[in-house]
Amino acid sequence: MLTSPDLAAERAYLAAARADLARMRERAESLDPTRASDGDSAYELAITLARRVASLQDDPHTTLFFGRLDHQQPLPDEHRDETEPHAVSYIGRRHVSNAEGDPVVLDWRAPVSTAFYRASRTEPMGIVRRRRFGIDHGQINAIEDENLLTAAESDHSSAILAGEIERPRTGPMRDIVATIQPEQDEIVRSGIDVSVCVQGAPGTGKTAVGLHRAAWLLYTHRDRLERTGVLVVGPNRAFLDHISAVLPALGEVRVEHSTAADLVAHGRVRAVDSTEAALLKGDSRMAQVLRRALWARVGTPTEALVVPRGSRKWRVPAYEVQEIVDELTGRGVRFGAARSMLPRRLAHAVLLRMERAGDSPDDRVQDSIARSAPVKKYAASIWPAVDPAQVLFELWSSPERLDAAAADVLDPDEQRILLWDRPPRSKGSARWSVADLTLLDELHDLLDRTGSLGHVVLDEAQDLSPMQLRAVGRRCSTGSVTVLGDIAQGTTPWATDSWADAMAHLGKPEHHLEVLDRGFRVPASVIDFAARLLPSMAPGLGAPVSVRDNPGELTLVPAGGAQLLPEVVAAVRAALAGEGSVGVIAPDAMCNRVSAALQDSGVEHGRLDTDSGDDADHRVQVVPATVAKGLEFDRVLVVEPAAIAAAEPDARTGLRRLYVVLTRAVSALTVVHSEPLPAELTDHC
Repeated sequence: MLTSPDLAAERAYLAAARADLARMRERAESLDPTRASDGDSAYELAITLARRVASLQDDPHTTLFFGRLDHQQPLPDEHRDETEPHAVSYIGRRHVSNAEGDPVVLDWRAPVSTAFYRASRTEPMGIVRRRRFGIDHGQINAIEDENLLTAAESDHSSAILAGEIERPRTGPMRDIVATIQPEQDEIVRSGIDVSVCVQGAPGTGKTAVGLHRAAWLLYTHRDRLERTGVLVVGPNRAFLDHISAVLPALGEVRVEHSTAADLVAHGRVRAVDSTEAALLKGDSRMAQVLRRALWARVGTPTEALVVPRGSRKWRVPAYEVQEIVDELTGRGVRFGAARSMLPRRLAHAVLLRMERAGDSPDDRVQDSIARSAPVKKYAASIWPAVDPAQVLFELWSSPERLDAAAADVLDPDEQRILLWDRPPRSKGSARWSVADLTLLDELHDLLDRTGSLGHVVLDEAQDLSPMQLRAVGRRCSTGSVTVLGDIAQGTTPWATDSWADAMAHLGKPEHHLEVLDRGFRVPASVIDFAARLLPSMAPGLGAPVSVRDNPGELTLVPAGGAQLLPEVVAAVRAALAGEGSVGVIAPDAMCNRVSAALQDSGVEHGRLDTDSGDDADHRVQVVPATVAKGLEFDRVLVVEPAAIAAAEPDARTGLRRLYVVLTRAVSALTVVHSEPLPAELTDHC
């Protein structure tokens, strides 16, 4: 029931919990970090306290709890910790305790909170009743109870749950802690040592699941992950801005965000590759080419090493130096690490000769020889310092160098694709592409190992090339990864068709694959329309199923050429008559015209171009089709679907781009077009 005689009591409990949270915040603000034992500790304590105070902010637009569990009996002592309740649990976004230290609200990530998401009549998990709270402007306005001890299992449709999922919204993405479904919760609570790959259709909440998994891991393994770090990688800045509020709302402010391109920013992007060049530079075979090119820099000693020491000269023949070099190159260590070992290994060879001559040198003598000018100069002549940019510059400039590195890996035609038509004069004047920067990142890692984080969340992973996946994988080589994506939404020519292949490129061949195909956010009318594209662009991939009671709205508006923009403006005005956000998604080349038409008609709006720099929350946003991935709006207006598909380099990629664009709507989709719709959309009509 949506009303209850308990409503007044629950509101009073909420007011008391808010008072307890305010007390916790005041106490945190009153702590003095200067009372630490030393300066460094005082600084670290000040940072910790600042984060603690920030995490105790009360959001007046929501409540501290969204659910309650009534346990069948008090939890046995051996299964409880001090944060767990005896008979009643209030589940919220953060832990709140009273002045005596007793829990008032339990964090949704606490073990006992699992039952709120997974308990059912067939498996009640010791729960008598699950209570959900309806929220309006930070106040409880409805209560809905579910008795889990009912003998017969029957469908239970939660009006509060459905209302929260479908509630109109503007601004950045919100957390979903109140609406997490059982299959989502299993992914969220996967162990820290498990790498998870989530194949999720539009509207299944895969992005939110990945972010909530990061929050759960930070809660459960706080000490470990605060040392090693957590990173979220997304497709573009607009997407990262869209999701930026989720983790802070859950009290997690130390998670870094990056695009795949920013992750490998070893220079400025000043060039755009042809499709065939980008495909080839993203191919995993390039890793072998780069390794060969780098290690080819190690020379062959042709003269003996001669080290003056006092009145004597110690000589190490070239063949013995070669044995040392061969041993170092065969150890499997990074180029830079092996290079730094060489002087000491040469010094050791000299030391052995000194010992055979009757001397008794110690480690200090070996260190002195290793640092001596003759040894350093000789080592550098064989194993020179290397700049990754110089290596790549010479590969793209010299057919001979490229052939030496790519023989038996790339055929002559492929090598010609990679070579510059007019090589620049130097590496400093080279114009690097996005794919080039990814290759430079590979070279940097071959030189010196890239640092690994504790956990990485990679969203829209299907769009990354094998070399980009390797770059992300390096950042979690000793940690775990949550990979999120949808093969049907691959919108690059190199998009993966196999999660097994993608996970192997990430360095995580042993992983757990989860499939989310129940759409909670995209209504049936919209997903069914978009799914008409699937047989042509992703044969064999099952169509997602919307589980919402509300079928949503689908409107197709044909318009003559001159009437296209007026119809767009009219459709936007009609959308504004309803609630929530409005996204106007158009071909990239048309966005300026669409924006100008809205402006001339007095429709206030924003732009979500990747470099727009507009931080305001506009109810209407004009979105280039190439930026739409991962975003969602209550009402979506798609302009010229055929032009969106035609802008891509091939038919499959074009249809996949269109599939992404058509599945951004939460409540209603309007398609305005002057060109005929793609045949794949009309064949089913």
